Amino acid sequence: MKKLFPGRRSTGVLQDKRVQLRDGGAGATQFLNKINACMSEENDFKFSNRVILAPMVAVLLIWTVFWVEVRFQVNFNEYGIYPRTVSGLKGVLLSPLLHGSVDHLYNNTLPIAVLTLALFYFYRSISLKVVLIGILISGMLTWLIGRPSYHIGASGLIYVLASFIFFKGILTKHYRLVALSLGVVFIYGSMLWYIFPVKGGISWEGHLSGFITGLLLATLLKVKLPAVQKYEWELEDYNEEEDEFLRHFDDEGNFIEKWDDDPGSQEGSQKITYHYKKGGDNAE
Repeated sequence: MKKLFPGRRSTGVLQDKRVQLRDGGAGATQFLNKINACMSEENDFKFSNRVILAPMVAVLLIWTVFWVEVRFQVNFNEYGIYPRTVSGLKGVLLSPLLHGSVDHLYNNTLPIAVLTLALFYFYRSISLKVVLIGILISGMLTWLIGRPSYHIGASGLIYVLASFIFFKGILTKHYRLVALSLGVVFIYGSMLWYIFPVKGGISWEGHLSGFITGLLLATLLKVKLPAVQKYEWELEDYNEEEDEFLRHFDDEGNFIEKWDDDPGSQEGSQKITYHYKKGGDNAE
């Protein structure tokens, strides 16, 4: 009987309340732990206006800057990162807003929106830190290792977000965050090739800097995780003999409607008597 239902989850609030009434402190502790776990997870993974506002602002900024360049026939590439020069340091903050063409801008728009949304939903307590620190560190690394050319584009930040979300989910081992990490790999896994100099005209140094920065932030930044709800039989004070569900089965796995060792099971029961009449008694 002990191994009939090894994967059964807790039968819910009603059963917890019954346990609470039956054995007092132990049942109350189980009930409160379950409520706290549910409330913690709801508070940590909770939708807010920032989840939509953050990607909208990011996309609006990069498109507005590009529109200004096209509308007024100006070129802001000189505000990008130019490695190992003092004047090129301003690009550490400004380069994510600059793009060289519509294709460049289009290719960065969807990833920045999706990854920013995921970051602000699943890691809302440290989301701003990841973005701001990620821009600074990845920009400085690009300034240090980059070729003597202007490095522009939001792709460095995209690599920061993708790397952070992937590694943080794996390190936390929380089932939702691990699923998110696998989703990032499935959608953006091919980006890994572009941290190497496999194609001309792209800043692979910026991609590599973003990838390294995301890994560092995933390792160093701490995030509070919701308590994982356990199976009832995983609790330390779980007693199979007191499980109301399992008590409905005998040692051979046969279902029994009630058990004899519960003195309260007979209380309030009604006795039903059936009277049968032969069909011939009512014949005329």
